[in-house]
Amino acid sequence: MAETYIYWISTALLCLLYLSSAGMYATRRDWVRQALAGLGYPAYLVPVMIAVKILGAAAILSRVSVPLSDLAYAGMLYHLLLSGLAHLGVRKPGGALPALVGLALLTASFATQNAAREIPSPYVQAAMR
Repeated sequence: MAETYIYWISTALLCLLYLSSAGMYATRRDWVRQALAGLGYPAYLVPVMIAVKILGAAAILSRVSVPLSDLAYAGMLYHLLLSGLAHLGVRKPGGALPALVGLALLTASFATQNAAREIPSPYVQAAMR
């Protein structure tokens, strides 16, 4: 029962992090473009990242397909790792804090999803060995 609560709380917070980030990308485009340029990324990534963040959160929350949900988890893992490393690479460790929080939420959500969802993910058992 506790795993179910951990899953839903961590998943809700993770998706809130992603959706609020997508909202910020959409409303503060110029600031986001400058921030991405400071990290060495091109400005054309902003609309792509907005779409990917919304679709990733939707795939995990709706879970219309277990493989699609697992793919969204993997994409978020890589995004959070690369985001944190990019901030550390330009010597801005404070910018890596949301990525660190996101990684903790992602880990908790992924590890407890089988306790809360009807159709289990085959990758959780493999990852927990």
